[in-house]
Amino acid sequence: MPDKPILSDARLSPTHAIEAVDEYGRSREVHVAGERPLTLKVDDREIVTLMTLGNYPEALTLGYLRNQRLIDNLDEIIRIQVDWDQERVDVSTRGGEGIQDERMEGRTVTTGCGQGTVFSCTLDKLYGQKLTALQVRQSRLYELLRVVNDYNAVYRQAGAVHGCALCRDTEILMFVEDVGRHNAVDAIAGMMWLEAVPGEDKIFYTTGRLTSEIVMKAAQMNISLLLSRSGVSHMGLELAQDLGITLIARAKGQHFLIYNGAEQITFDAVPVSKPQPRARTRAASV
Repeated sequence: MPDKPILSDARLSPTHAIEAVDEYGRSREVHVAGERPLTLKVDDREIVTLMTLGNYPEALTLGYLRNQRLIDNLDEIIRIQVDWDQERVDVSTRGGEGIQDERMEGRTVTTGCGQGTVFSCTLDKLYGQKLTALQVRQSRLYELLRVVNDYNAVYRQAGAVHGCALCRDTEILMFVEDVGRHNAVDAIAGMMWLEAVPGEDKIFYTTGRLTSEIVMKAAQMNISLLLSRSGVSHMGLELAQDLGITLIARAKGQHFLIYNGAEQITFDAVPVSKPQPRARTRAASV
């Protein structure tokens, strides 16, 4: 197993206490989500600036590099050092030559919260992948949705964030919140890369919408089932169909819609019957 890179430990508090005035004119202490720019540099060459809570900056950096296929092997990375005073994260590689120029061409602005970036080489490589389909029972999805409700700590305190979870059956293995859903995905991808966690038997949950960017990142992590509390974009659906990814969205409580891969779901839960409206009776005339 390759040596892991040396990582700084530069986590920030994800929320900040401030004073606000409520609808009755009373001053109250409330919390707001943090948001800091973090410029990613590889061997002193600037790659991108990410807006983040700052609670998992090293994992976010690793996941971004992995999901964009800018660095393919973990052992290429020697060190990741975050400096919040300079608002930058420096990645040092063994070669010391950074990312090759041709790989930095052809960026596409995406519909990620904030501004995501997808490199043209990323999508090209996905079509050579074969994902393993994951069979899931409807009742287990209901249980997973119940369990994941307990993990939105930052959202409950301050709002303004998205949450993502790596799940095995109904177990939450990793949970990350950030100001953008793509950052939360990348942070989990970085953790998986660092700890050599496979994605083939996992479910990926997000509170955000399932766009093409999120589908691409799931494929990069070898995850074939995406579960979202929000909706699906048309391009995200088309890409999921091409790659064989099951898309389940609008998922909350005991409701969800399967946009792709319905054959992977075993419907084993008893349907909840809706109460029938009472018939109206016309009052008798006197």
